[in-house]
Amino acid sequence: MLEASEFLYFADRAFDGMAAIVGSLGDDLANRVPSLPGANSPYALLTHCIGVSDFWGGYLVNGRKIERDRAAEFTSTGPVAPLLQRVIDAKARLAEYVAGADPRAPLRDEPPAAFQGPDQALTQAGALQHIYEELTQHHGQMEILRDVILAEANGSLEAKR
Repeated sequence: MLEASEFLYFADRAFDGMAAIVGSLGDDLANRVPSLPGANSPYALLTHCIGVSDFWGGYLVNGRKIERDRAAEFTSTGPVAPLLQRVIDAKARLAEYVAGADPRAPLRDEPPAAFQGPDQALTQAGALQHIYEELTQHHGQMEILRDVILAEANGSLEAKR
């Protein structure tokens, strides 16, 4: 059974870890896409994670109207400071989504197939678990991206473009 405080503890750790990476990279490097096939910038991945949290928790679990352009999340760029504030706000909203969830209830709508979520019907607890899955997988991915971006930036790894 999903324990709300434990879920939020681990989700917040993933959000905080990604925010720390983006913050440490700064405006230039956080927006850089490394020379790995199919890679995204850390900025874009963190933007995507906010989108995942709001769509799955806000809309599918709580029924709130959420405007989302998933494709644009992966190409987003901008200054780091406002994004870090968006993370703080997203964590607060996630706590509200969890508080409003009925773990055994079905989702309030079907997720679009293009959003590449789980391929089975979920309960609201399952949707929250999917948020956690996305946050943790992208946190780990971002750690690798950071290492490649820093290596490319200091010349110890040749960028191939």
